[in-house]
Amino acid sequence: MSAREDLITKYAADLKEKCGVTPDMDLLTKVTIGCGPSIYNMDSATVAGTSQSELDTVKKNFLIKKLGLTASPDLDAGLNAVLEKYGKSNRNKYRVVVYYLLTVHFKKESVYK
Repeated sequence: MSAREDLITKYAADLKEKCGVTPDMDLLTKVTIGCGPSIYNMDSATVAGTSQSELDTVKKNFLIKKLGLTASPDLDAGLNAVLEKYGKSNRNKYRVVVYYLLTVHFKKESVYK
């Protein structure tokens, strides 16, 4: 297996075990590919759920630019719901898992089709 396939397997396990979600593997693969080389760097591969600047970056670069959503309080609510689902106490929140959950939460799977 390639390094990316290993990571996708790890992300799928996180979705199942920590979030109670059975992932759509095709969508998970596309979200992983969409994150590019950042998934191989430990710092950029995770989301710091307690850092407001990190959450603002996710909102601006992923929710607004990638998914095409409009800036609104709904974005914060969706982001909080996803982080809550992933587990606030879970220290390592993989960016791909957060992005996958946000994509599903906002019903924007079509962006990756």
